[in-house]
Amino acid sequence: MEVTTNTQKDWVLACHTTDVPANGGVCVKLGDEQIALFHFARRNEWYATQNLCPHRQQMALSRGMTGTQEGEPKVACPFHKKTFSLKDGRCLTDEHECNITTYPVKVVENKVFIGVYNPAMVM
Repeated sequence: MEVTTNTQKDWVLACHTTDVPANGGVCVKLGDEQIALFHFARRNEWYATQNLCPHRQQMALSRGMTGTQEGEPKVACPFHKKTFSLKDGRCLTDEHECNITTYPVKVVENKVFIGVYNPAMVM
């Protein structure tokens, strides 16, 4: 299954850095879309993915456990513990499973921006 990575250069303000727990995630609503936003404080890295679990069709990935697998930042779905790469959305548990969409993230002056592909998400 192909991994979808949005690379559109429309940057949308998602939140402030203080809104996201260190080494955890939050759900950010951009238009009608829910985005899971993660902050790996120990590595000073930020990641954004779809919040929708592709298996249970529930908005839950922002509540998943984060960590690394062979250096790859990942999130585990809280429902079934399948893990996904936060870099490119690949399912790390099983290569034949569903992948998730990722979004570019940048931080400027303590503001977190997400690069979106869908123009309806730009508010």
